[in-house]
Amino acid sequence: MGFRRPVLNARGFTLLELVLTLAILALAVGLVSPAIGRSTRTLQARAEVARLTAMLRHAREQAITTGRPHALVVDPTGRRLAIVTGQGEVRETRAWSAEFSVEAASPEALTVRFEPHGVSSGGELHVSSAGLRYRVSVEPLTGRVKAVRL
Repeated sequence: MGFRRPVLNARGFTLLELVLTLAILALAVGLVSPAIGRSTRTLQARAEVARLTAMLRHAREQAITTGRPHALVVDPTGRRLAIVTGQGEVRETRAWSAEFSVEAASPEALTVRFEPHGVSSGGELHVSSAGLRYRVSVEPLTGRVKAVRL
């Protein structure tokens, strides 16, 4: 009574099966790749808007904690953001990418001023990047910053 190994009928894949499998994989990659590219651009646009809103919030925070007015100045032609104190001292600057554009609803909105007690000059900026548009607004009475995708 010895141990008997079962006999397996080992069979490989045919060339037709392999070619068909590779064709299906190539089709799937071809369909998914553009979607991945779009989502990457969307994430980059969101990141740029998040940086802008973070700098606005930071300027407000600095005005409150230091007890001195601060402003965020948008330079659309130079593609830069700057946090400036009430005395004109530049505290921080940041550049943005070439695909990112910022326009103000009014020329005054290119400079958003924050006072030590939290209020602001208010303003509305229109941001576009990678075909996406956002509206970034700062409420005058509270200094609250909001970003809304349009």
